[in-house]
Amino acid sequence: MSFPTTDAQGELQAVNQILASVGQAPVTTLEQTNPDVAIAYNTLQQVSREVQAEGWTFNKEYHYPLKPDTDQEFKIPDNMLQIDLCTDVYYNKDKDPIRRDGKLYDRNSHSFKWEEDKTHYFDITWLFNWSDLPTPIRDYITARAATLVAMRIVGDPNLYQVLQQQEAYMRSNALEYETQQGDHTFFGHPQGGNYYNSYQPFHALYR
Repeated sequence: MSFPTTDAQGELQAVNQILASVGQAPVTTLEQTNPDVAIAYNTLQQVSREVQAEGWTFNKEYHYPLKPDTDQEFKIPDNMLQIDLCTDVYYNKDKDPIRRDGKLYDRNSHSFKWEEDKTHYFDITWLFNWSDLPTPIRDYITARAATLVAMRIVGDPNLYQVLQQQEAYMRSNALEYETQQGDHTFFGHPQGGNYYNSYQPFHALYR
């Protein structure tokens, strides 16, 4: 039986893949006194945040209930990449929230204060730890980070082009995963309300 890796183990494996892509030897720890390791690891973290900020099925939630804290404010934690009020909730229509000073600010009321003890519903994009990311997303992040590291460390245009092709392939895998997991439809069903089952020819055999 295999068990999920910890963040450190998984990130070390990803960093070694990045280093191998630019012709560097693997390392046994993420000790960042080695400048190449530091560049690879920091780039991996940067790309992970950028890719997750796009909003995927695995890290985006709709109609997430939250209440203001005792100061009647919504403080935004570091693992919350995007947050917005659900537009289909009637009492949200007169609010225009943005992120400001680490809190949620309403541009219509010009205030950080929200109704006390009232539940508000949000659409949220979360930042996940490395070990919680789906494999196709991890592979795409690693490939994209390798492309950037090659540009920053090596500067070889031929190597950069090869890694770009690998990155494009991994992104296509990530998008395929997204289409399979997301159950997307062009019918415009509300979130969580897609009950349409398309026609499948083999059903005719049951007749």
